[in-house]
Amino acid sequence: MTSSQPSLPRSPRPIDRRTFFRYSAFAGVAVGGTALLAACGSDSSDSSGGTTDDGSKFGTVAVQLSWIKNIEFAGEYFALEKGYYKDAGFGNVNLIAGGAAGTGIEAGLDTGKVWIGLSAPQLTAPAVLNGLPAKIVGATYQKNPFAIVSSAAKPILTPQDMVGKKIGVQDSNQLVFGALLDANGIDPGSITVVPAQFDPTPLANGEVDGWVSYVTNEPITLAAKGFPNHAMLFADYNLPLVAETFTVLQDTIDNERDKLKAFLIAEIKGWKDAIADPAESARLAAEVYGKDQNLDVAEQTKEATAQIGLVVSEDTTANGLFTMTPKLVEENIAALAKAKLDVTADQLFDLSIIDEIYKENPDLK
Repeated sequence: MTSSQPSLPRSPRPIDRRTFFRYSAFAGVAVGGTALLAACGSDSSDSSGGTTDDGSKFGTVAVQLSWIKNIEFAGEYFALEKGYYKDAGFGNVNLIAGGAAGTGIEAGLDTGKVWIGLSAPQLTAPAVLNGLPAKIVGATYQKNPFAIVSSAAKPILTPQDMVGKKIGVQDSNQLVFGALLDANGIDPGSITVVPAQFDPTPLANGEVDGWVSYVTNEPITLAAKGFPNHAMLFADYNLPLVAETFTVLQDTIDNERDKLKAFLIAEIKGWKDAIADPAESARLAAEVYGKDQNLDVAEQTKEATAQIGLVVSEDTTANGLFTMTPKLVEENIAALAKAKLDVTADQLFDLSIIDEIYKENPDLK
């Protein structure tokens, strides 16, 4: 079910998680209302150096994921399994699954139902522009995973190759697809957009020439079913948005800085483990945290391996996971402007926390 909530005067029109970032869109909270309220019991946390009701320094916090509990959150699974959150001072960290409908990360922050969420710039930006006092403090994916997948026999290699073709586009992904066209100077009228769901069978059947997908998902599942394919990343063609961004309220940055830093340190440790061991990442996703999702371990292992290329870059190798260079920040702001989201870097990002973490803990790089 989706969580109940009052009207959201400051939040933009909800889009589902695949909107603009498949795991974008205002992802729904797929948990029961009672469990959600319990998970959000971070009001017992004490960032002043004392202890909470559960005896920990920071108490329990609710973390809303951008999508269902699959391989995309391997770092969080490791942080729980290895006790990194507890070592950092948290009594418990509740991972709340996102979904295709309902309240998203920004709305959850706005209503106080979550303490931190994994979102995307194109989702946080409109919320900020509508008055939500929130910031992105780090980015797990240095590249967004959106891609156009096509048959290997008739590959779509560049955005220009889509002209005159039929492209399957989910309703929630119309915005990001439109941004891709705008960013590459392509007339929308030159492409036939075919309304689609998320099952790429129409591509395999030849009903369309291309399909909006995640590079870490549909291309792998299609190949496993005997459909050789090619994936063209949006990020490689003038839409270099980051993804799985850590988004918090400004109040958290101002008044819970030590708590936030402790959380991100645990996340860094978890993601370092996930990168080092894709097979165990897949096992945790399929058999432990996402065991109710009917995930295939072999497929999840392939996806875990594929997503390493999104998480790790030359810049993160030099500066540390979740960091963003000034150039990457500028590129994201420019990409958002192409999507008609005119937000400044100072409005959207505060990377001082992650920079402080690596300055104080250079061994984490």
